Amino acid sequence: MFIVYVSRDNIELHYLAIFTQLGVAVVATTILVTEKRLAIFILTSSMLPITIYLLLIGEFYAYVIAILTVVLAWVLLYGSRNTYNYLLRNQFQAYHDYLTKLGNRRYFVELLEDAIKIQKNDGKYMYLFLIDLDHFKTINDTLGHDIGDKLLIEVADRMKMLVKLNNSTVSRLGGDEFCILSAVYKDKNMCLEIAKEFAQELLHVIKRTYIIEEHHLYISASIGVSIIDNPKMTANTLIKEADIAMYEAKSKGRDGVILFNDELSIRIERKLEIERLLHFALEKGEITLHFQPQMNLNSEVIGCEVLVRWNNEQLGNVGPDEFIPISEQTGFIVELGYYILEESFKTFSEWDKKGINLEQLSINISMRQIFHTTFIEDVSKLCAQYLNQRLSSKIVFEMTETSVAEDISKLIEIMNKIKQLGIRFSMDDFGTGYSSLSYLRQIPIDELKIDKSFIIELNDIKKDTNMVKTILNIAKNLGLTVVAEGVETEMQKDFLIKENCTILQGYYFSKPLNREKFEEYVANRLKK
Repeated sequence: MFIVYVSRDNIELHYLAIFTQLGVAVVATTILVTEKRLAIFILTSSMLPITIYLLLIGEFYAYVIAILTVVLAWVLLYGSRNTYNYLLRNQFQAYHDYLTKLGNRRYFVELLEDAIKIQKNDGKYMYLFLIDLDHFKTINDTLGHDIGDKLLIEVADRMKMLVKLNNSTVSRLGGDEFCILSAVYKDKNMCLEIAKEFAQELLHVIKRTYIIEEHHLYISASIGVSIIDNPKMTANTLIKEADIAMYEAKSKGRDGVILFNDELSIRIERKLEIERLLHFALEKGEITLHFQPQMNLNSEVIGCEVLVRWNNEQLGNVGPDEFIPISEQTGFIVELGYYILEESFKTFSEWDKKGINLEQLSINISMRQIFHTTFIEDVSKLCAQYLNQRLSSKIVFEMTETSVAEDISKLIEIMNKIKQLGIRFSMDDFGTGYSSLSYLRQIPIDELKIDKSFIIELNDIKKDTNMVKTILNIAKNLGLTVVAEGVETEMQKDFLIKENCTILQGYYFSKPLNREKFEEYVANRLKK
């Protein structure tokens, strides 16, 4: 059109041709900014004819306008290029992590959605890793976030090198969590085997020493694996599956790999349901206390252990071995522990007024509860409210051996303050740990409780007899009372009496009873 118009004598057509070319050039560089080559082609093919036309006029003003046309073309090209680079940066930032330069969650989810489509169309298989660094928070807290960030960059670099060799893709979901999506495999078993091998290789690479600002750092990882074999699954569901498997790896001791399966899913879903319903248990009055009698060598009731029970309308009876660890993980144990203490102290006081005189009342205490900032204050307040000095001296707090080693010096300090109230301490499940003997003298305990696993084996006189005798000798040498829990047979009872075990407890005498039945049990024993 330009050539046709400028070949006419009508000068107005010349103006129309020139302004049309300019308009095309401006619109092209604006609309086609993402199509860089096409924009440059149209800009050149629009501005070059105008420049040639002006130069052919041969007048000074035409030369000036020709120069301005070239400048305008350069400005349009410069603006188009800057806009194009800006869009590229924005797109990169939208889909990549600013620290490690890996793809982010948004990028990975879209990548995963494409992988699901491939599985749907071709029936091929891929594996998904969710990787979480173990104890990374400790490094952040002790050495600072700058060191933590540099560690993350180094971990990301190692992963990038490894995934290139395995034709996979790695992204950072956030924090210290990373995801890896594999290449495509025709056979599911092959996919699974390669996933296992690659996961072990990844763990090995991550565990190699890091040297960051003269700090020698060591870190491991927990990996959850999910196989993409169901086209009906969504990207977020697959990530959730891998996440569930990863947390299972953490619960198994970290530095490991767990493959997601249906059994694991059911177990985790139940755990989450328990966690959710547990927070309403006290409010709904679903938590109750039971009491298991403790006997002396003459089979007389001298005390009892307080045991907590939970009956939920949805879940039914949930055992303490299931909900207590969840309570500790979520922090609910502090609230639950306070309730148990208050109800136990109140009941003990009421029994004393009824004439039910016991030598001791044993209550299990969690380490998380002991180390809570208000524990000493709470115990002092409850003692003042429900107990006198005589009754306080009969209270025994039981701590498990495996949890005692968290912070010995702080634990001893707290125990000594509690003992000023008259309360005694017992080490529960003694014999199941590995480090108690080294600091048994340090901790101000008054009682050892032999774990029932050793008592059960007393039925086979060849098995753990020596272990039980050793524990009894240790207690005797340290001047400690000994409680044997889990006594279920007459043979066990006779052996323990023969060895002068101080207190016996177990189903041979009685199962845990509610308050009313325990009171009846004590009354009936007194009649004999």
